[in-house]
Amino acid sequence: MPNLYLSAAHKSSGKTTVTLGLCRALCDRGLKVQVFKKGPDYIDPIWHGLASRQPSYNLDFHMMEQDEIINLFHRHARMADLSLIEGNKGLYDGMDVEGSNSNAALAKLLGAPVVLVLDSVGMTRGIAPLILGYQAFDPAINIAGVILNKVGGPRHEEKLRAVIERYTDVKVLGAVRMDTDLAIVERHLGLMPGNESDQAETRIETIADRIKAQVDLDALIDTAKLARPPFVSESIDIPQKREAGLKLAYARDKSFGFYYQEDLDTLRAADVRLTPLDTLADQHLPDVDGLIIGGGFPEMFIDELAGNRSLRAEIRHAVAEGLPVYAECGGLMYLSRSLRWNDMRGDMVGVIPGDAVMGTRPVGRGYASLSETENGLWPAQSDSIPAHEFHYSHLENLAPSLTYAYRVLRGQGIDGLHDGIVQRNLLASYCHRRGSGPRGWIAPFLNKVEAYRTSRNASV
Repeated sequence: MPNLYLSAAHKSSGKTTVTLGLCRALCDRGLKVQVFKKGPDYIDPIWHGLASRQPSYNLDFHMMEQDEIINLFHRHARMADLSLIEGNKGLYDGMDVEGSNSNAALAKLLGAPVVLVLDSVGMTRGIAPLILGYQAFDPAINIAGVILNKVGGPRHEEKLRAVIERYTDVKVLGAVRMDTDLAIVERHLGLMPGNESDQAETRIETIADRIKAQVDLDALIDTAKLARPPFVSESIDIPQKREAGLKLAYARDKSFGFYYQEDLDTLRAADVRLTPLDTLADQHLPDVDGLIIGGGFPEMFIDELAGNRSLRAEIRHAVAEGLPVYAECGGLMYLSRSLRWNDMRGDMVGVIPGDAVMGTRPVGRGYASLSETENGLWPAQSDSIPAHEFHYSHLENLAPSLTYAYRVLRGQGIDGLHDGIVQRNLLASYCHRRGSGPRGWIAPFLNKVEAYRTSRNASV
């Protein structure tokens, strides 16, 4: 299973741009490329999927156990000609001083050779001690190559290559020139999602063209063959089969698109029929047994969401009738009474008694931990549930007597103490959870969906 771990010395070094270009360039050679992303990122995997023409998967120490990471990686990497794992932040950055959840730890766990994407702006001879230091810090990490990024020109590249060749034993696999055409638009939560960008395909092709010309793809493929993936047993957890024909709608459009591919796979493996719902264009809620509204950027489409009155009314009526609904972050904002950002304001679904207001700084950001209350939508599964959050909005004018599914052990949630508003069979939270696995939200949610469908059929 040839694979490479693409990391860097620090964040904003250009890893995602290089990863996208490599994906498409290798695909254009006829290779099946499988991409993975370290961490709870939703946006980069959307771009990965567009570039590689197949879904990208998240690997995360906080949200997953080590055997879950290995199994998920093995399950998909073994079906590909070559896998790319894109790291987050720098190679050795992590939550603790031991680096237990760092990129280096994940590369070591997966037996992946590391290629450092190095931001070379303003650097010449200083790049050698940087590389040597990264090698010496943990000799168990195989730093098998570097791709120089944001190179100033031919003379700059020549100096960098000469220094690296003289002082290190690391291969230079490519040198990507500084080029404004390679930039992807950023906004308050990072890169613009690929599902929003009408120019995504053009941008990926432009990046791929530069990568083909400036990276030695043959040497890169040879480097990937140095991988030593861990042994994995064939005992892969199979989701419980559900009642035949269980139907779920899930919001998937320019406003909402933050879903883990693993979770969509888990739902389909349980024989759930998933129907995409376009909250901007679809006037009616389809006949379903449950609804999922993931995260996204509803603040970018306030007028369009507010203007779709018929869909908002049907969702509001369905929640009142007991339709099981699971919503996270952007989904929570959409279900509130209204959404305001600067001078823009629009009515939303109105089932949550509060108003979502966008700010200029993050309200909740990073990993979170939750515990389930006795008033949750389903029985408690665990004393501590891993989660993450990243939101600039908060809820104002909340009703005082709300029922919450979670106590916040770490993080912000809705008010620093609680998260997960519960109404009938609705659970809406700021925190994002992994749906798959023994601590995931999918199994208990589907229990609610099955019970709702049974009771609805019995009343007909």
